[in-house]
Amino acid sequence: MAMHISGYDSSLAGVPADGTAALAPAAALFHSLSDPARLAVLQHLSHGEHRVRDLTEHIGLAQSTVSAHLACLKDCGLVDSRPKGRASMFFLTTAPELLAVLAAAELLLDATGHAVELCPTYGLGRTGAQTSMTPNDNTHKESTR
Repeated sequence: MAMHISGYDSSLAGVPADGTAALAPAAALFHSLSDPARLAVLQHLSHGEHRVRDLTEHIGLAQSTVSAHLACLKDCGLVDSRPKGRASMFFLTTAPELLAVLAAAELLLDATGHAVELCPTYGLGRTGAQTSMTPNDNTHKESTR
């Protein structure tokens, strides 16, 4: 069975039907999941609604950092919020689908023996470009060390 992701047909030996532009939404989705702090936020939200304060206590990051990651995830459509008193309760918008993607990622890591950890570009010990989010303006920035 062929897998279709925005014009991508896996039966064509990995060649996108409409070029790489057709894969941009999928790449943006994976980029939104590429930060360990954002994955930690999603992991906590998979257990139910949380306030920013709850997430800062669970994850151990500053309130401004957690808020910035939540803003990113909200902009990507993965998280939403509802008011509760003076606080906002954050929750996953598509929990079953997101959990399926994360479970598939775990299976892929197991299948590859976590080889991505050794990747010079994206691995754990990389020294190249790293993505960071500034807490004041909620924008994604690329930086090099």
